[in-house]
Amino acid sequence: MSETFETCSAAETEQLGRKLAERFGAGDCVALAGELGSGKTVLVRGIALGLGIEDQRLVCSPTYVLVREYAGAIPIFHIDLYRLTEPASELAELGADEMLAEGLVLIEWADRAGEALPRPRWQIDIEVTGADRRRLRLERVG
Repeated sequence: MSETFETCSAAETEQLGRKLAERFGAGDCVALAGELGSGKTVLVRGIALGLGIEDQRLVCSPTYVLVREYAGAIPIFHIDLYRLTEPASELAELGADEMLAEGLVLIEWADRAGEALPRPRWQIDIEVTGADRRRLRLERVG
């Protein structure tokens, strides 16, 4: 069963992330997919703020560092698979299982890892429907 949400601005996407944060806890994996500029990092920022991150400036895309960790109500691990050449095998090398044992794992460009993604997980697909409009589909997988 999936849920669909519509947002009309980056601020609304961030606010949706804050609301969705109530559903996530330690041991959860959230896989985010969407084209470049679709709002994956904005949604992650909202989730992190919803879980107690005090400074939104701390939340930025981990494209070049691959993983960022944020201290909130629970540890939050923000992974970006965009630059990986073999994301399915490299996800394990990043220590995703260990991260899941400690906190919440949020994975941008998760579709690049395919079946290597943890199960069960939350899947969020973001579709650009206009200049600032987004359609987000949330589904529990596995």
